[in-house]
Amino acid sequence: MNTILHITASIRDGESVSRSLGTKLVEKLSAKQDTKVLTRDLAKNDIPFIDAERFAANLSPYAERSSEQHELAKVADELIEELKGADTIVFSVPVYNFSVPATVKAWADLVARAGTTFQYTANGPEGLLTGKKAYIAIASGGTPIGSEVDFMSPWLKFFLGFLGITDVEMVAADGIMGEGGEEKIAEAHEEVERLAA
Repeated sequence: MNTILHITASIRDGESVSRSLGTKLVEKLSAKQDTKVLTRDLAKNDIPFIDAERFAANLSPYAERSSEQHELAKVADELIEELKGADTIVFSVPVYNFSVPATVKAWADLVARAGTTFQYTANGPEGLLTGKKAYIAIASGGTPIGSEVDFMSPWLKFFLGFLGITDVEMVAADGIMGEGGEEKIAEAHEEVERLAA
């Protein structure tokens, strides 16, 4: 069975363009074969920010953790297992102030675990989550995706590559608060159809 992990981050529910694009993509992809879909809503799941204690707990070998460290590492363990168990990851991510929402960065800080999702080698870091496919469905009010002020899409794509996920495709409805916003959203939905074909 194929497993799709759908990671959403918009603080908006039904009005969210990034959610609607990602949800449509997940529906199209899951209709092609026997698929399990797991959704992780970062805007609603109280993803904690990393601190010194949580960082130390995340790096401690499982068998050597104290009971307090097990509790601190529990969220990261769960997020990492979701990521490791997925064949396909679909991100529904809006651009907030030219970059990713803070919850996406918090998620990234928790799943980047040396020895588990990446490892250090003589040639530098090497991602351990290879063989996965990722899609990034993006919405932005004014930031043109791919422009010099877009710090979101290159960062997220680079981070996934750092974990070993290098097969990444993007679809964007950008600049939708400006002229022709509805047309841009419609074009992005057409691109979803193409990607899922």
